[in-house]
Amino acid sequence: MPQLDLDFVRSSFPAFTEPALEGFAHFENAGGSYACHQTIEWLDRYYRQTKVQPYYAFEASAIAGEQMDAAKARMAAWLNIGTDELHFGPSTSQNTYVIAQALRQELKAGDEVIVTNQDHEANIGAWSRLEDEGIVVREWKVDPDTAELHAMDLEVLLTERTRAVAFTHCSNVVASVNPVREITDLIHDAGAIAIVDGVSFCPHGLPDIPALGADIYLFSLYKVYGPHLGAMYIRSQLNADLPYQGHFFNAGSPGKRFTPAGPDHAQIATVNGVMDYMEALYSHHHDLPAAIQDQAEAVRNLFHGHEARVSQPLLDYLDEHPAVRLIGKNRSAVRAPTVSFVVDGRSSLQLGEELAKNKLGVGVGNFYAYRLVEALGLDPDDGVVRASMVHYTSPDEVDRLIAALDQLI
Repeated sequence: MPQLDLDFVRSSFPAFTEPALEGFAHFENAGGSYACHQTIEWLDRYYRQTKVQPYYAFEASAIAGEQMDAAKARMAAWLNIGTDELHFGPSTSQNTYVIAQALRQELKAGDEVIVTNQDHEANIGAWSRLEDEGIVVREWKVDPDTAELHAMDLEVLLTERTRAVAFTHCSNVVASVNPVREITDLIHDAGAIAIVDGVSFCPHGLPDIPALGADIYLFSLYKVYGPHLGAMYIRSQLNADLPYQGHFFNAGSPGKRFTPAGPDHAQIATVNGVMDYMEALYSHHHDLPAAIQDQAEAVRNLFHGHEARVSQPLLDYLDEHPAVRLIGKNRSAVRAPTVSFVVDGRSSLQLGEELAKNKLGVGVGNFYAYRLVEALGLDPDDGVVRASMVHYTSPDEVDRLIAALDQLI
């Protein structure tokens, strides 16, 4: 299995040669990744050549529509889903709210929805609001010592009134990758639908969604080297069964039923840039052509291998430091490279400011996982320090971060 060519990868991101960012190391990728040059070029070209209403007969309009359709078809194929099962919206938060409103119309007082306290608030709050309609919202809690979700705790919560369970593929603070298929099987055995937030997982490799068993799967493209869009998969039969949330005349169009705001034409066309990059990664590392799903798996493996290698030294340093509490597991092979920690007697906010003076951009706070940070016995207002890495993070950048932390703590 080839190792990731880091020079090739970094040459694909203009940020690394941008004078304004010289000397800066980006460790807040979980909040938003750099855009690859393909994304930037597609967006620029769309605004220059086809920034008109799409799908009319005149050339610029027809090309715009073709580009939008191609982007959706290419990404759906990479995810191993049908084109009409993929929906683009302004953000994952907005998409989650839309789908919650669709389910609200189907639920009756006394029906139950289960959420976790490991999730981003977007995948909690939209469901919690259903309590106003008499829906019972139950909470699947993390283990307060490990911050992990345990399937046995979910089994206790599932009842004959459970209609949906919303949980995260990967926590944006703990970075544990939950056993999605095991969980979705439990949910389906109870007769409920499984709603999975993949925002913190997808930057590390776009998944084969059917293999996960999710009925609804959501993620954000601006964290996957692309434009500011939310992507949402809805299983085709569920799409047909749920009440539409768009314009009445689009009720019979599967791909338009859950986009009430209408699409952002340029952003959707720009998804082609993400797909160009994924395909370029495969072609650069592999000589032989392959089926799309084999290409997707190969790219996931490239990402995972590099990210595990580059993040392990930081995990080791933090795990061994007597003043540091590492959040989550200490082995990179079993977690995402999103590394959160707190330091005894030190404000996370202040530590983030001090690292910024060293041109090290970490995230600080609760990252909208307020309930999780609180469950860990921490102050949600000060939160944790988060150093989130992706496949373009270099060993030198990690060494710089470790050296700076060694001086500061």
